[in-house]
Amino acid sequence: MTFARLGLSDPLLRALAALGYKVPTPVQVQAIPAVLGGRDLLAAAQTGTGKTAGFALPLLQRLAEEGPPVAANSPRALVLVPTRELAGQVCASIRAYGQHLPLRSCAVYGGVAIDPQRVQLRKGMDVVVATPGRLLDLHRRNALKFGQVRMLVLDEADRMLDLGFSRELDAVFAALPLRRQTLLFSATFADAIRAMAGAILNDPVSVEASPRNTAPRRVRQWAIPVDKRRKLDLFCHLLKRRGWGRVLVFVRTRKGAEQLVATLLGQGVGADSIHGDRPQPARQRALERFKAGEVRVLVATDVAARGLDIDELPVVVNFDLPIVAHDYLHRIGRTGRAGAAGEAISLVCADEVAQLAAIEALLRKTLRRSEEAGFAPDHRVPMTGPATALPVRRPGKPVKPKVAGGGPAGKRPDAKGGHIAPGGRPAAGKQPARRSSRRSS
Repeated sequence: MTFARLGLSDPLLRALAALGYKVPTPVQVQAIPAVLGGRDLLAAAQTGTGKTAGFALPLLQRLAEEGPPVAANSPRALVLVPTRELAGQVCASIRAYGQHLPLRSCAVYGGVAIDPQRVQLRKGMDVVVATPGRLLDLHRRNALKFGQVRMLVLDEADRMLDLGFSRELDAVFAALPLRRQTLLFSATFADAIRAMAGAILNDPVSVEASPRNTAPRRVRQWAIPVDKRRKLDLFCHLLKRRGWGRVLVFVRTRKGAEQLVATLLGQGVGADSIHGDRPQPARQRALERFKAGEVRVLVATDVAARGLDIDELPVVVNFDLPIVAHDYLHRIGRTGRAGAAGEAISLVCADEVAQLAAIEALLRKTLRRSEEAGFAPDHRVPMTGPATALPVRRPGKPVKPKVAGGGPAGKRPDAKGGHIAPGGRPAAGKQPARRSSRRSS
């Protein structure tokens, strides 16, 4: 199969050739003809499967072939993403694919001044890539009008719901024209995603590019048991002993990220961080320095688990295990991309056995354990696996605590996306509460 046989135009084929794209991935083979045919799309695609090109290429071709010309503040296509980093990455890809087409695109997101984005939108943009919060802010200021929108893409839709964007998404759906083509991409088909798809998609083509809940095949995964107080020493030991040239490290908290960076800098190791408390320009500079090889270690919270596209990243280290098991897949998906080999190492202490069991239940396999000489834990990490794994709770599905008498202590907010009425408008009634973790709009 070639890109030409998928029906792409010559300007796009020339761009792909210049970028070194030779053979389409499975998700591109399935998605591109469907989108070119004007169909709505529901796609399950893990990170690193080529899904951005799967929707961006046919989107650009349709915009180039169909009028009307773009007007100020009135884009013809919207791409919604969960994080600032992903917005910048997707916009850069769209510009690269459309380099030979007379189309304009830009990214808008929070964490930076809004006025330069308003000025940019006045120039007229065919495609706007946005985080939901900033998109609505611009719309309410009349800097972004939805009347000309003909195509809507939801990228990483499950992550947007995890971050508490359900209300913002409902508001966007209600404001958009009903006659539009909608593409929904998600790493998982949780109940909330299926409910959203049923409300906003019209007779969609379904695409499942990779088995659910699977890690990249060429990523070697293993765990090192260690006491919590010795994780920092173990990481520095591994960094020196294994001679890692570049390593992406995931921690649970912003404070933990800063502490690890400070320790590494004190030892003469180039390091920087990405987390929700850092302003967007600082986060972007940290990523660019890491890509350029100016820093050896990039420390990130889960704000970076999706949306970071780093060429030839050999190692990902889970300094802390994620609270949500699905985030493990997105973390380790930063390595082993585009068919390359990678390594994912998790430093696991006894306090994290529940998270480890949930991850292994999600993967349907037990991670290999390998103790590091000199770091054997005093507090042993209990064995986990299929026989001992705890039930995996999908993100956003809280547990109702019990009170005396066995009744529920009260209802927690349903963060799985709420209810969306047919036609894309939010249903009347109780709306889901926002999660305080949302920091990336």
